[in-house]
Amino acid sequence: MGTWELMRQDDNGVEYPMGSHASRAGALARLLVFESGVPHKQTYWVAGPAEPVLRTNRDLYLHLLRLGQDLRAASWSLSGYLRGLWRAAGPLADRDELSPDDVAALFSAAQLVPPVPYNGAWTVTDFTLPRGEPSSHADWERVVLSQIAYLEDFVTAPPGPRARFGADAPRPPGSGRRATPARWCNFDPATYLECAVAGSVGGWDAGDGAREPRAGGPARSPVRDLAPFGWGDLCRMLACGQLYE
Repeated sequence: MGTWELMRQDDNGVEYPMGSHASRAGALARLLVFESGVPHKQTYWVAGPAEPVLRTNRDLYLHLLRLGQDLRAASWSLSGYLRGLWRAAGPLADRDELSPDDVAALFSAAQLVPPVPYNGAWTVTDFTLPRGEPSSHADWERVVLSQIAYLEDFVTAPPGPRARFGADAPRPPGSGRRATPARWCNFDPATYLECAVAGSVGGWDAGDGAREPRAGGPARSPVRDLAPFGWGDLCRMLACGQLYE
């Protein structure tokens, strides 16, 4: 394993190291934190080995599993986390594809940026996907903002003690149309993230302690290499976070 340095270039062209990281995803996450903050003229980049570190679905699964555990220990709400995720994704809007390292960095950066406050207009906005199948950053925004709006609806009508078996979000009068169904199964960041990655790309193992195999089923999912992610793939991850069990 190598070391990755987050670098900054100021207005005069002078380069400064901003900190070393043992993880490429960690360095990329810090880059997203800076890029998603107050507008600035400085340039940031990550210097270090260019080869990807997260290569398989197993690598990504373990990354998000650990992240979820950290979020649970810090008592994050799912709404707060998703509002941070939406903010952290802004600098990636013009990218068509993200490497697995970029995806891991995005989900990590969401806990490092201040979540944006809830915007009441999201409750009544029509977030339906204009082309049916999501394919762009704008489509991904519609999905994550739909989920944030649903969670706000649940604030006034909590899902109750049987929420883990599934609950339909309330639809107050005047609510806008959403990009995802009203059905929810996962209401905390740890469960959401584990289901997001397990449902979309796999990589889980019963020995991790987060997922039990079905009766007569395999004790782990096959390990496979990951291709770059498009925004449609990331939309599927979010949908699995909401609905996968």
